[in-house]
Amino acid sequence: MNDSKTRDRKTSVWLVEDNAMFSMGVRRAVDSLGGMQCAGCYPTAEAAFAALDQETPPDVILLDVQLPGIDGITALQTFRKRVPEARVIILTVFDDADKIFRAVCAGAAGYVLKSSGIDRIGDAIRQVMDGGAPMTPEVAKKVLDAFSRIEPTLDRDSMEDYHLTERERDILRLMADGLLKKEIAQALDISVHTVSTHMRRVYGKLHVTTNTGAVAKALREGII
Repeated sequence: MNDSKTRDRKTSVWLVEDNAMFSMGVRRAVDSLGGMQCAGCYPTAEAAFAALDQETPPDVILLDVQLPGIDGITALQTFRKRVPEARVIILTVFDDADKIFRAVCAGAAGYVLKSSGIDRIGDAIRQVMDGGAPMTPEVAKKVLDAFSRIEPTLDRDSMEDYHLTERERDILRLMADGLLKKEIAQALDISVHTVSTHMRRVYGKLHVTTNTGAVAKALREGII
């Protein structure tokens, strides 16, 4: 009985977005997707924080960057503390490297531009629920560009030794390439369970909690 309820349970999605028209479109799009439900729409981060005190926390939060009051990237840090199990996808019109860099380092599970279309949102939700870190190609390029610019300033003698195994580094490299758990398992000819175990160890050693956080730290400190 419990297994049946688990299978029937829909992925709960919250949207934090102040543009009413765009919010309505996203809500309809999410509700039309199989296995998903937009359980809450909030025009400000403050409203979403208040809802956390009364409602069941969501599985995924779609979070706009430019919000009235507390901005999205500041709000992201609060969401990561209050509901660490929720995956936060940054959803914005902004595509500059600084905001992307800050969002990734703050623990965003993915970053999708609004200009990429509503259809990509469902794909992004599925990817983060499957352990991936969705980014549009344009965003991924800007992330890599941002890290490449700071790489020459690294002081490798002062860098921490995280004691990663070669297999853990291999998995980090594949994560940086945007592969999902199943794809990493196929590439390395190991089980998905083994990939999950290695990823948990990587998170623990790097002191991060998300795929993007692990990749960001690995790129920033020259680990991969």
